[in-house]
Amino acid sequence: MENTNPLGAFLRARRELVSPEAVGITPHGLRRVKGLRREEVATLAGISSDYYLRLEQGRDHNPSVQVLEALAGVLQLDGDATAYLLGLSGSRPRKTVRPAAERVPVSIKYMLAQMPMPAFVHGRYFDVLAANPMARALSPNMAPGVNRLRAAFLDPRERELHRDWAQATVGVVAQLRASAGPAGDDPRLAALVGELSLKSDRFRSLWARHDVRRRETEVSRMRHPKVGDLELYREKLTINGTDGQLLVVYHAKPGSPSAQSLTRLGSPAATE
Repeated sequence: MENTNPLGAFLRARRELVSPEAVGITPHGLRRVKGLRREEVATLAGISSDYYLRLEQGRDHNPSVQVLEALAGVLQLDGDATAYLLGLSGSRPRKTVRPAAERVPVSIKYMLAQMPMPAFVHGRYFDVLAANPMARALSPNMAPGVNRLRAAFLDPRERELHRDWAQATVGVVAQLRASAGPAGDDPRLAALVGELSLKSDRFRSLWARHDVRRRETEVSRMRHPKVGDLELYREKLTINGTDGQLLVVYHAKPGSPSAQSLTRLGSPAATE
């Protein structure tokens, strides 16, 4: 008998071919399905589990190109398979627009190198784009190439560093929600949210609260392995002429024990 739901059959077959480990999921306990669960595919693609179920069951025949391309990414389809998936729904691929590389202005790099306190630049997706030696001495997760969101929720070293880790994670998720905006249709941001939702119970519960908070001066309470307890002000400053880049600076009250600890942190002995 001819399949009356080719889109659903294709999605189901391809879902069964992707192992949890291939998308960064650590399986726990007995899994009763081959490959990925429906809810895992939906979360990684940034759509609701109910909507994905309707697609597999053939109860929705008009998914957007954006949704299909997100599913193609989760299912690890190549170009030909993605084109086939789009054809099943009668859709055409969007024009490929390569996102501009996030480049830190040269003047900001010069300033970072001269700043005596920890400072780094992160982009719209919380990727560290540039950092000075003091920032890297404060935390290895303040080095270029690190995603601050993944570090906060997935790296145990961050929980050990931040004495107020629970409070800090509330703030960073609320700031992410503010950055995403009401539309929330950025595919890369949706993929990041989906990844963290699957890998971190803490992130998933905070994201579900829908807290929204713009960046503001905060006090970070840390316990550094070399210089001990720190209480540092954290400033997030917009870098003009960039697409959402922020300069993040940590500084201490002048003359305070934390200021003295930062001085020790900057010494050659502490930064070896």
